[in-house]
Amino acid sequence: MQCMQEPMRAIVVMGVSGCGKSSVAKALSERIGARMIEGDAYHPEQNVQKMKAGIALTDADRQGWLEHLSGELAKVVASGHIAVLACSALKRRYRDTLRSGVAELGFVFLDVSPEVALQRVGLRSDHFMPATLVESQFRDLEPPTGEARVLRANGNEPLQLIIDQALHWWNTSNGPNRIDR
Repeated sequence: MQCMQEPMRAIVVMGVSGCGKSSVAKALSERIGARMIEGDAYHPEQNVQKMKAGIALTDADRQGWLEHLSGELAKVVASGHIAVLACSALKRRYRDTLRSGVAELGFVFLDVSPEVALQRVGLRSDHFMPATLVESQFRDLEPPTGEARVLRANGNEPLQLIIDQALHWWNTSNGPNRIDR
């Protein structure tokens, strides 16, 4: 007897700073009619101040933030909606914390080079994450290789192509629970 996998009820768009998480999450949530959660908006003030000062966050700094995001995902899913979260989710244990709130969670990993991430972060003027912290993001990154429900996308591709890939992956993964938009 074959066990049916539950359909994904939420997606985390993940990767290092500057990979395009927010842009992809916003466009994907619009395309599938999901509720978008911008992970950066949930950082506690002390985390924001550390990053503004050029100090990389530790696992301990991130833990409460990740638990809060896990709870936000769970609330959206419990309300009957699909959630799309923009969150770095750099390490497997961070992703596992997010999975603790929603078992039916998928991840779109936006893969970019350090050079591309550094260039993009350097061009932003309205964000608390300085370009000096990009290197620490790559040091912390544990790509989600071998993890279930993960799409690895080239973050250098045009936004529409990434969204089309993500929608195809979503529909392929969810079978009869497809979203054709």
